[in-house]
Amino acid sequence: MTAPLCLLFDSDGTLVDSEILLADVMAETLPRHGLPFTARQYMDEYRGVRFLAIVQALEARHGDLDEDQRQSAEDEMRRQMETRMRAELQAIDGMPAVLEALAAYPKAVVSNGPERKIRCAMDSTGLAPHFGERLFSAYTLGVWKPDPALYLKAAEAMGHPPERCVVIDDAAVGVAAGLDAGMQVVHLNRFPEEETTPEGAIAIGHAGELPAVVAELARRLAPATLD
Repeated sequence: MTAPLCLLFDSDGTLVDSEILLADVMAETLPRHGLPFTARQYMDEYRGVRFLAIVQALEARHGDLDEDQRQSAEDEMRRQMETRMRAELQAIDGMPAVLEALAAYPKAVVSNGPERKIRCAMDSTGLAPHFGERLFSAYTLGVWKPDPALYLKAAEAMGHPPERCVVIDDAAVGVAAGLDAGMQVVHLNRFPEEETTPEGAIAIGHAGELPAVVAELARRLAPATLD
């Protein structure tokens, strides 16, 4: 029997509209710890990138922090981000209805964020029932996008081969990870004037386009997997 497609969703910017909140919080907290940073920088250069990698890039420009300073900056950022997420976070426009439409497909969240943040995002937006415990955090698994191993580990845990997995991701690091993992990749490109979808990925501009794309992928892949 042909295995159903497995849908692997990024969280920030794909399922939930958290990136503007994160940009604001980082612009508030990082300068207090000696690292000049603006919300625009996050949106232009660092969407989806691991927090430590952002800090290290800023340290290369502005001078190193010691380990205590680095940890203090991250702790403050995460406290403020969780507070704002619980009060303000919304699902990406159209995503709740899309997840209902895709209810028959196995699905998981695969994120560069900590598991606590993923759970907060799902609970705050009401999306948690669609995923249950199928939450895969880079911090738990010890590998971060753009390394394809994060998506590959999630696929293995879900019991699906890479070629039967569909990555849905908005950020360049996630799209690259999905492509390098040998998966089908849907790029939710919410900023088409500023971003280009890489060759090999399917571009959509709104979550509402996703069910039709998944249905087409299911049709396209089914013949190759028949015994």
